[in-house]
Amino acid sequence: MDLFLAQLLNGCALGALYGLFGIGFGLVFATMGILNAAQGAYASWAAIIAMYAIELAGLPFPLAALAGIAAGGAVAVLVDQLGFEPLRRFGPGNHQAAMLGALITSIAFWIMLDSAAGLMTGQQSLAFPPGSYPATVFQIGPLLLPAMQAVSLLALAVVGGGMHWLNTRTRFGAAMRAVGWDPVAAALGGVNSRVIVVATAGLAGGISGLAGILAGISTANISAGLGQGLMLKGFAAVVVGGYDDIRGTAIAGLLLGVLEVFCAQYLSSSWRDAFAYALLLGFLMLRPRGLFGGGGFTRA
Repeated sequence: MDLFLAQLLNGCALGALYGLFGIGFGLVFATMGILNAAQGAYASWAAIIAMYAIELAGLPFPLAALAGIAAGGAVAVLVDQLGFEPLRRFGPGNHQAAMLGALITSIAFWIMLDSAAGLMTGQQSLAFPPGSYPATVFQIGPLLLPAMQAVSLLALAVVGGGMHWLNTRTRFGAAMRAVGWDPVAAALGGVNSRVIVVATAGLAGGISGLAGILAGISTANISAGLGQGLMLKGFAAVVVGGYDDIRGTAIAGLLLGVLEVFCAQYLSSSWRDAFAYALLLGFLMLRPRGLFGGGGFTRA
């Protein structure tokens, strides 16, 4: 029983990273209609910047993490304005063609950002310096909870709750929902769609960056490929949870993390991804709108 509970805790901590990344990914899709393949690169760059902020600038971990989150948001805004804004302004009116163009553009930026990240890391797997982040271990009965796992769970709760409140209880959230429904109608209603899109891109990039920093600590792997794993599982969390539902994405991320850890513990580590994507396919076929059927990103 102790092993089961320990692995459940490990799975929830891992799933918190998937849920965090999924919130950022889903935010972009729901507001801008973009399946952004470059989203994983934001996580990689955030972790790289945070690591170098500690190593080169000597910043304490909280400030370095903030620098990494800001970097993730800045890269996201840069990609949006250089790659997606011209498509929105001059792109085709056909919605499917516009989505395909945005997807191809995001793949191009993903490749470029990953290549640049590889140069930054020397094509190696790096790690945060030992002792640069909290390493306290809390004991909860028979269970041991490392401090950074607790931070991951807390981050999911704060970001998920905060984003749900922002989306459903504020004027900014109402503007985001309006842009997600119909940017032209939102503009006619007095919403500055470009400001909302830029703010959304920066917010989503920062959230993905936070997931990347925490994943870099969890895996002791800071490299150009860090964001790729988060991207795949974060996308699965969005589909299972509902592309327009923050609560569903957070819960689905936890579910995927627990399923992955339990598969590795009780079956085989080679099956951990297979079960996760079997769940993804099952939801696509049986419940394509996700756990709650929508209501978090683009609906009040």
